[in-house]
Amino acid sequence: MTERSELHAEQTPQQDALAQEFVQFAVDCGVLRFGEFKTKAGRLSPYFFNAGLFDDGAKLGRLAQFYAQRLLASGIEFDMIFGPAYKGIPLGAALAVELARLGRNVPFAYNRKEAKDHGEGGTLVGAPLKGRVLIVDDVMSAGTAARESIALIQAAGATAHAVVIALDRQEKATEAGQNVAHSAVQYVQQQLGLQVCAIARLDDLMLYLEKHSVAGLADAQERVRAYRARYGVSGAASCL
Repeated sequence: MTERSELHAEQTPQQDALAQEFVQFAVDCGVLRFGEFKTKAGRLSPYFFNAGLFDDGAKLGRLAQFYAQRLLASGIEFDMIFGPAYKGIPLGAALAVELARLGRNVPFAYNRKEAKDHGEGGTLVGAPLKGRVLIVDDVMSAGTAARESIALIQAAGATAHAVVIALDRQEKATEAGQNVAHSAVQYVQQQLGLQVCAIARLDDLMLYLEKHSVAGLADAQERVRAYRARYGVSGAASCL
């Protein structure tokens, strides 16, 4: 067995446990909900993940711990953190604080949607973009935010190196209103050449539903399975 294979064999059970712990945390916080929700692609999804509901210091701090633990276990190398507007801003800031607490202090920057015409001006705030940049976001629906972030990072002379997200929905992306064979995560990995790491995936959510009784939602597992069969893709964000 190669050194990398041994590393994968040792870390996989721990990472699966981390994903299950994260899904439970998201359910407890009301961030991960079950029902019927319309996605940006116009699909009726049986679940919805709203990272904006990590809405107090304790929740955000715990979320940052999940990001940091997954990221450090992945071995992904980076020189600084970038949080794309808007949800990526608090996520990136919280991750930077947690990494510093763990002894890894790295620069952090973010962008604003509207350029500022006074003070320092421009759309970028924080540390200068340089070196290998890690983009932090919640989910990846179409890869649009990633492309925008990459353009900003490259324009500043830095390298967009990797993306870390909370949840990989593992579902087909849409282009011009049509389903395509790949997911947004796969597009970013294969077409844009960035590593993508996720705390948890749809597969982890399905495993959670198999192992837990979700109060009042006995059919949640079946509806998520049917959704996966219709819109799912094989493969997922790889953290190793």
